[in-house]
Amino acid sequence: MMDNSYSAIMARKNEIIRASVGMEYSKFEYDGIGFDYEGMMESTGYTLEELQRVQSLFSVGNTPLIELKNLTTLARKCAPAGKGARIFIKDEASNPSGSFKARRSCTSIYQAKKLGYKGVVTATSGNYGAAVACHAAMAGLKCIVVQECYDSRGVGQPEIIEKARKCEALGAEVVQLTVGPELFSTVLRLLEETGYFNASLYTPFGIAGVETLGYEIAQQFRSRIGKDPDVVVCTNAGGGNLTGTARGLRKANCKAKVIGASVNLTGLHMASDEQFNKKSFTTGHTGFGVPFATNPDRSDVPRSAARPLRYMDRYVTVTQGCVFYITEALASLEGLEKGPAGNTALAAAFKLAQEMDEDQCIVVQETEYTGAGKHINPQLSFARKNGIDIYFGDPAEEVPGKSIVLPAHPSLISVTDIDLDRVRRSHIRNAVGDKKDSLTEQDIEYLCAETNSDRAKVMSILATL
Repeated sequence: MMDNSYSAIMARKNEIIRASVGMEYSKFEYDGIGFDYEGMMESTGYTLEELQRVQSLFSVGNTPLIELKNLTTLARKCAPAGKGARIFIKDEASNPSGSFKARRSCTSIYQAKKLGYKGVVTATSGNYGAAVACHAAMAGLKCIVVQECYDSRGVGQPEIIEKARKCEALGAEVVQLTVGPELFSTVLRLLEETGYFNASLYTPFGIAGVETLGYEIAQQFRSRIGKDPDVVVCTNAGGGNLTGTARGLRKANCKAKVIGASVNLTGLHMASDEQFNKKSFTTGHTGFGVPFATNPDRSDVPRSAARPLRYMDRYVTVTQGCVFYITEALASLEGLEKGPAGNTALAAAFKLAQEMDEDQCIVVQETEYTGAGKHINPQLSFARKNGIDIYFGDPAEEVPGKSIVLPAHPSLISVTDIDLDRVRRSHIRNAVGDKKDSLTEQDIEYLCAETNSDRAKVMSILATL
């Protein structure tokens, strides 16, 4: 009998992950604090062309690029004269699963099938789970989705329950947990018991799969508009969405500025039983976006392939009320009903477009499916039941966990910049730990790449630690 206590499972973590991913992470480690990131990414063995071929087997990719002409017109009415960039979205909800994480999923499923695994396990609130369940069914693999779902009263958010229904409808077994530290250990235990593949969000296979999205955006824009987009906005949580898209843009030699966007949930603790249902967004918020930017290796693999700080030119937040407003505006003005994840980036893009010239273009790089539980009405009703005050007014007054303020006028939609230098400082502090006095030149180069900074900036940050 195996010892399945929390401490025993965590002690076997590296062995379990090695067996469930089919990758020896240790061979990429440097002698100091860093690792060979590009070497790890290249170790997948998939070229961009091969990734496109793999994804076509699952009918993933070549999704529509849609210009939001009516939302652009509205943004221009709120903008200074001559301002108001054209707004576009990449409709990733048109993938078979409806999930914007389909590109990550099918690449992982293909790899699992190729290596001879009989099934896959993944930890997700649901968007990724829907994609994994869909593609596992296509590939004839078993699928287990582990979902952090309930508070201690057994109450789950409508969006999370909806995602569970979607996963089950696509043939997955869904293991639902209360909020707490057991998510990772449960995934490890299931991987060990089943011998299934770890279809993690953070493996090189998953992140490489998103590169086709960035590459597609560049190619479609050039074909249709005759130039590159000026800005691409990515909803940011664990960082894989932004990382893969940015890498794809670079492979297409596209110079678009990459901006991350998260819902501001400052003050709410994601692992707090009391606060779990006080938030109305389960992903794409600062509770994931900031911690994973400052410490990406907090994921379920030894080294996460999602490294957003390497690629982020700017990082902004929007309020819950603004995202709900834009969700309704997208449906009523453009006839597109989409889920909250992509609409986080869209809310940011609506405001960012007003800073740009009319002849410029801004792209929201994904959309997601919506459903009975993911719609704004059940989300707002659930918020009221949990004591959240909801009203129209100035979104700047919103206090996460206490109020949701819907903009009284679209001109009140705004973004707040996150200080990227502060994020870089935190990342460097986490990476260095107690080894500041023993850093090598290789370590310094690694920190420069990790934070997208020059040597002078990294050295100045190190001097303050």
